[in-house]
Amino acid sequence: MLKGKALVIVAGGMLGLLGVVLVQLGNPPNMGICIACFLRDISGALGLHRAAPVQYLRPEILGLVLGAFGTSLVTKEFRAIGGSNAMTRFILATISMVGMLVFLGCPVRLILRLAGGDLNALLGLAGLATGIAIGTWFLNRGFSLGRAARQNKINGYLFPVLIITLLLLLLFGSSFLFFSKEGPGSMHAPLLISLLAGLVIGIIAQRSHLCMAGGIRDFILSRDTYLLYGFLSMLGIALIGNLVTGSFKVGFTGQPIAHSDGLWNFLGMMLGGWGFVLLGGCPLRQLVAASEGNTDCAVTVLGFLVGAALAHNFGLAASPKGVPLAGQVAVIIGLLLIFATAYFNSKVTAAKLSVEVSSNVQGD
Repeated sequence: MLKGKALVIVAGGMLGLLGVVLVQLGNPPNMGICIACFLRDISGALGLHRAAPVQYLRPEILGLVLGAFGTSLVTKEFRAIGGSNAMTRFILATISMVGMLVFLGCPVRLILRLAGGDLNALLGLAGLATGIAIGTWFLNRGFSLGRAARQNKINGYLFPVLIITLLLLLLFGSSFLFFSKEGPGSMHAPLLISLLAGLVIGIIAQRSHLCMAGGIRDFILSRDTYLLYGFLSMLGIALIGNLVTGSFKVGFTGQPIAHSDGLWNFLGMMLGGWGFVLLGGCPLRQLVAASEGNTDCAVTVLGFLVGAALAHNFGLAASPKGVPLAGQVAVIIGLLLIFATAYFNSKVTAAKLSVEVSSNVQGD
């Protein structure tokens, strides 16, 4: 029954509360909810990477998708659409995931890290805002990956069916899955509680359209603060929760599952933020939209999974010890690739190239 700002504030607050509660029930510190980290764990559980400390088929992600899917069916918002440069989206998602794993978190975990006192997240926030601002500048120059078209409804159901299959494997066991015996992947709340939390997150995210990247983008474009209220609410509730539970610790060093290399915290999230704008939303929003039948967003989620696999198979991901050289090089290459993608898919650039080609033809 909630609408407008009240809806997004309650949704953000619930996300913050669940982030704190799930940590108390067993999830990694300052990682009660992290879309990037949890997709990385799922990638490991499926054997796409073999980094033993980060392998677990996270029920929160499965519940999130099913909650958003069910809600979209009830509200008649489920629509099968897609066909908008799927390959480019896949590559952008892969690059964005590398950036997030250099920072060690998605926008949701960034807020939860701030709420836990991790000041490294401030540099990540600055990088995220910078990347979104650059991406928004390209939007103003006419950047587009093309328009999605209506598809046969069966195509929209494929992603939820895939998630249901993974849930069945998790519930009834499978020798094909890998589970961490130590490290962040071994730390998790009870399965059914995690699944229920995911269902709640999926429902509130679908109804409120929560998206931090979208919030900053909308503020830059039109000073619209609707989505930002959700993340301010999330920060406030999570901060209160951490203070009450004694989980709040201010500082740059000694923060859980984080590093204090400021430059790469900034550049990692700058790469991620830029990618989110070009993709049309942060990882949370991509999961929700994929659950609503958007096959382009489903491809984006698959790109995140592959990006996580590449980050760990090739030693690109950061750790509490810092960012490896390979990860630093990957971020720089990623920024160059994302610039090229944004530049050559902008209408202003296309118009200039068309004029130059036309002039050369006339000259010949």
